Amino acid sequence: MCQQPTIPLINDKIVFYGAGSMAEAIVRGMIARSVISSENITMLNRSSSERLAELRSRYGVRGSNDPGQKAEILANANVIVLAMKPKDAAEALRGLAPLLSPGQLIVSVIAGLTIRTIQALLGTTQPVVRTMPNTSSTIGLGATGIAFSKEVDDSGRRLALNIFESVGITSVIEEERMEILTGISGSGPAYIYYMMEAMTAAGIRGGLTPEQSAELTVQSVLGAARMVQQTGEEPAALRKKVTSPNGATQAAIETLEKGDFFETVIAAVNSCAERSREMGAAVEKELL
Repeated sequence: MCQQPTIPLINDKIVFYGAGSMAEAIVRGMIARSVISSENITMLNRSSSERLAELRSRYGVRGSNDPGQKAEILANANVIVLAMKPKDAAEALRGLAPLLSPGQLIVSVIAGLTIRTIQALLGTTQPVVRTMPNTSSTIGLGATGIAFSKEVDDSGRRLALNIFESVGITSVIEEERMEILTGISGSGPAYIYYMMEAMTAAGIRGGLTPEQSAELTVQSVLGAARMVQQTGEEPAALRKKVTSPNGATQAAIETLEKGDFFETVIAAVNSCAERSREMGAAVEKELL
């Protein structure tokens, strides 16, 4: 019996304005999950023909750094994903402004760039989706915060969600919550890596080989995350199940409590959020 070809969820033309690692992660996810056909994706960058050739070879997408073609590609796109560096955003958006038609959806993955700033640089109330993916998107396990301007209609919302659900989970939030989301999921992987560094170091100091200690640490973190995900139980409940009174785990937890571990993690998340606000304000001041 013949297998029917997969029908893509997205039939729109998507242009990635910037061809860095996050743009590649999203493209990889969409193509791997048959969310879109590769011929409907075009990637633009400023100079590197090598990078574009690499992306064309890997994913079958289109690519260009020809200034003459860029205007036509952008004008004909249904969705434009802003994936350039923040310092390049002002020039890119001002150049983009005269090419846009009212229905084109702008999706930003640029940290600190607000919807208000994007619309101000474009000089129009274009429908804008602001996102904050994290680095785990590169392996399809990302967590992406999404905020919509009031101009984004239902089809635009669904389209944006389809894009980012191809690289993990999504969480729709009010834009003013984007900084605290950055503190949780945007930068969150770094906190876990830091804890893993410490656990691995403890194992090595206790006589395990570096390979043994690293492998055990990775599997412990992976298993703990899967337990929360698959059982649906709260982390606190699972912690209590493995913490016998006066046992070895209890001794470890008490040591963490002496260091005010719980409140220190909360303070770290809040520090990240505050710094994110400061950086966003600096980007806005510089660009406008």
